[in-house]
Amino acid sequence: MNQGKINLLDLDAAGLAAFFSQLGESPGRERMRARQLMRWIHQGGVDDFALMTDVAKVLRAKLAEQACVQAPALVRDSTSDDGTRKFLFDVGSRNAIETVFIPEDRRGTLCISSQAGCALDCAFCSTGKQGFNRNLTVAEIIGQLWQANRLLGEDLLQRNSSERIISNVVMMGMGEPLANLENVITALRLMLDDHAYGLSRRRVTVSTSGIVPGMDRLREECPVALAVSLHAPNDALRDQLVPINRKYPLVQLMAACRRYLERAPRDFITFEYVMLDGINDRDRDARELLALTHDVPCKFNLIPFNPFPNSGFRRSSAERIRRFADVLLAAGVVTTTRKTRGDDIDAACGQLAGQVRDKTRRTQSAQQVAAIGDQQAITIREQREEGIWRH
Repeated sequence: MNQGKINLLDLDAAGLAAFFSQLGESPGRERMRARQLMRWIHQGGVDDFALMTDVAKVLRAKLAEQACVQAPALVRDSTSDDGTRKFLFDVGSRNAIETVFIPEDRRGTLCISSQAGCALDCAFCSTGKQGFNRNLTVAEIIGQLWQANRLLGEDLLQRNSSERIISNVVMMGMGEPLANLENVITALRLMLDDHAYGLSRRRVTVSTSGIVPGMDRLREECPVALAVSLHAPNDALRDQLVPINRKYPLVQLMAACRRYLERAPRDFITFEYVMLDGINDRDRDARELLALTHDVPCKFNLIPFNPFPNSGFRRSSAERIRRFADVLLAAGVVTTTRKTRGDDIDAACGQLAGQVRDKTRRTQSAQQVAAIGDQQAITIREQREEGIWRH
């Protein structure tokens, strides 16, 4: 039982140094002890203090008495036909979160969740439809990376390889990272710390639906690569698809993107754009996007919509996505179309749903959710066809 103990996965270098100071370590040695523990915990994946052989026995005894290393417990490990792996982790109170590992030829990307559920209620997102319970702790965020390293490391041992299997981390799983910024920033610091995971700022990406104050704070405290879930070329449509736009409209969002680039590790913002048939996928939508982002150095990542039950939306055809991309490419904007990975195990973008006890006021029956989803998509499509949002 670890009740009442300090979970060291919750602490970055500064937090560990403060903890060692409380344990009575002499001034000047706290930071050394912090680095020592970080290497054992994050690089070695060790959760048993008795195995930390270069730590004094007296200190190991204190640690065992007052601290623990406890990541979310693995509930299920699923592997897609394309090699994508989805981990389901237990975060207590009948809540579970999902983490996805995407292997590619030259990199391995881990997609991490930041909340149990999501309160932003984007119209096309499975996670948002299940409601919201709470923010994840630092230990639950970084614990996904810690657990994935251990689980994937077992494969490396079998292949007798010492390569780094996780080269990139994207905070694009369940939840809005900037709505849990305090814990996300601490977790990011651990990802970047050379004594922990040692990832480059360019290889760690935070995705946001557009919480402007959070973007500004991330820029000041821990700038990493930034992806913005855009999904619409104007406020009228984005208000419907991404409701946070009603609070932080596009003029504010584009200004925040320009500010972020002043300190970003990359010289562009990635705009994510889910392709919804008949909703946001016309050539004139692409031209409107170009006008919107003309003074923001950027690239576009077009995401074929990944269906989930009762969403009410359809995926744009491959030909429509290609023509949409051609409009952007002809204007000289780097544009990629995301390859759908892991959809056979519901691990693709927009499909992560985990298991969440919804404590918001949006709890509804399955029939109500289905009806709302279908009607929402039909209403948006009809209004587009009638030219209500023509610009």
